[in-house]
Amino acid sequence: MTEEAFVRARAPEWDELAMALRGTRPLVRQPPERMARVIILYRSLCADLMRAEGAGFGRDVTGRLHELAANAHAAIYQAPPRRRAALRSLLQGDFPRALRLHARLFALSAALFVLPGIIGFAGASRSRSFALRIVPEETAAEMEQAYAEGFGKGRDESVDSAMAGFYINHNVGIAFRCFASGVLFGLGSAFFLVFNGLQIGAVMGLVKASGHGRNIFLFVVGHSSFELTAIVVAGTAGLVMGRALLVTDGLTRFGSLRRHTQSIVQLVGGAAFMLVVAAGIEGFWSPSGVRPLIKILVGGGNAVLVASYLAFAGRDRRRAA
Repeated sequence: MTEEAFVRARAPEWDELAMALRGTRPLVRQPPERMARVIILYRSLCADLMRAEGAGFGRDVTGRLHELAANAHAAIYQAPPRRRAALRSLLQGDFPRALRLHARLFALSAALFVLPGIIGFAGASRSRSFALRIVPEETAAEMEQAYAEGFGKGRDESVDSAMAGFYINHNVGIAFRCFASGVLFGLGSAFFLVFNGLQIGAVMGLVKASGHGRNIFLFVVGHSSFELTAIVVAGTAGLVMGRALLVTDGLTRFGSLRRHTQSIVQLVGGAAFMLVVAAGIEGFWSPSGVRPLIKILVGGGNAVLVASYLAFAGRDRRRAA
């Protein structure tokens, strides 16, 4: 085939591909059938380029094909991922479904966190020496002083913003330890769940024993359902990882871990989102001077919201699948 005949026969597809790449929307955001068509045209273009170079056609033809192939390659392989769609899918159903799939480990994680919390609260409420075995004396004094006056007058907005960032960093650190230490066959996650539950309970009991229990309760009631649940979820992800390393069902440990990777990522992603929400509430709402009754009602509403979301979100989509 002559160069002229080759160009005449193949140019319509080249023009179609060039037009498809000129759109303002990234290829990854276009309909699936459009993406499939671009991929087909790109493969044909690569074949045409090989034929043109093998036949020794002129630089005007091969240069055009090289440029078009480079543009198509960039559009197909370097397109940004659908982060918003992935986040939407995670929150709409993937996260709560993954948690319900591992409901037993979630219950175990909750028990490892809540029961030591109750013990820490009861012991610290009755004995300061018991509390100081768990909480450093300097931290105990800071907590007692922090909640001595309450938050009836609110807090400066600049302080709220700074504290929101601190809460994100602090809470994510706790959750990360509960998750990442699951690589020690789940024992690390169990340890940090027990340790943090005991410590949080001891701080609550210590402040209550100092006569400021109402103040700390009104502070935590708004965000605790998000924050504490997220810590338990992170611990669940660690336990899932630990179980995958122990119970391999004939696979290698790495293969077993890969099989559970999707659930683990979904649990960690959901916990991270809940911690961000908790930090926003803790930074701006919890220290506000809103009436106590309203804070209690909002806190109760948040608890119902979290429980309902984890129990029911994504169920319709699962039935449809």
